[in-house]
Amino acid sequence: MSKRILLSSPHMSGTEQKYIQEAFYTNWIAPLGANVDGFERELAEYVGVKAASATSSGTGAIHLALDLVGVKAGDTVFCSTLTFIASANPILYLGAKPVFIDSEPTTWNMSPQALATALQEAATAGKLPKAVIVVNLYGQSARMDEIMQLCNQYDVPVIEDAAESLGSSYKGRKSGTFGHFGIYSFNGNKIITTSGGGMLVSDDETLIARSRFLATQARDAAKHYQHSVVGYNYRMSNIVAGIGRGQLEVLDERVAQKRAIFERYAAAFNEIDGIDMMPELEGTFSNRWLSTMTMDPKKISISPYALMDLLNEANIESRPVWKPLHMQPLFEDCTFYPHAADGVVSERLFATGVCLPSDSKMTVEEQQKVIDLIVKTL
Repeated sequence: MSKRILLSSPHMSGTEQKYIQEAFYTNWIAPLGANVDGFERELAEYVGVKAASATSSGTGAIHLALDLVGVKAGDTVFCSTLTFIASANPILYLGAKPVFIDSEPTTWNMSPQALATALQEAATAGKLPKAVIVVNLYGQSARMDEIMQLCNQYDVPVIEDAAESLGSSYKGRKSGTFGHFGIYSFNGNKIITTSGGGMLVSDDETLIARSRFLATQARDAAKHYQHSVVGYNYRMSNIVAGIGRGQLEVLDERVAQKRAIFERYAAAFNEIDGIDMMPELEGTFSNRWLSTMTMDPKKISISPYALMDLLNEANIESRPVWKPLHMQPLFEDCTFYPHAADGVVSERLFATGVCLPSDSKMTVEEQQKVIDLIVKTL
């Protein structure tokens, strides 16, 4: 069987080794160390924030952010519905209740229209959310101007889940820097990886310092082991951070590779009636982490799942668009706000969407194999 063409896999540059070797040479392989400090400083400089805290996962970073804004049992947190479950699970960790907000067509991300309705109803009921988690799907920034305006109007803090959008920007400002906190992920399939890990960023240096305290088991400043509040084990290892420093050096190169992959798909499918690539909102710059398209069932006779099966038979990896969280059994009793009364955008995207192979190591010839199969099929 031919080599499998992957959706998105780790892509090492080789520069990671110098940081890893330094950690081994100094015997500083445990959590914390020079690589952790360096990775935090360098990423904060790259995205343009005052402070960053390296964590063991993006999920852990979201959990810390929710804790820091004061989310407690019985509270509500508004969250994008079209996302991976890691965006919402930390809400449950704290005993709070998620309320899901639909997507809108121009970004596939949180609908300001639905958010406005949800906030207005919550204000009328006297129970505003303790936070809003907005997700930047597949590298595309949400409509942050409208979302920030609404949340500022009701004095609700925003947590920007930029796990998939490191390297993207919105009106010249880096993705993940609009909310009170931003979150990045360095999972194995992300645009840069540390094998696993995340980053919490903010211009609030006091709260970032607090996040580091909470992430190291909340140990008080005492000679003995003393703990006054609940803490977590969420700090990044010095070895992992070394990988991240090497990866960060090639981030812009990876973004260029991902965008070139997207453009080749877009050019190849331009003449197929019924195929639409994920849009890029005017004034934004997407890292195109995953190249994603929708198939209009009125114009395309084959279903997305049938196409994915054919790709798999040819040893090509693809996957559906995220299943909206309001459709997940875990959240079946949660409130959901649609974009419009006559249609749910996130459900349509889930029903018609396909994530195409977007591996930055994929050759042009390998991508052409994917394109040829899809064109022939459709």
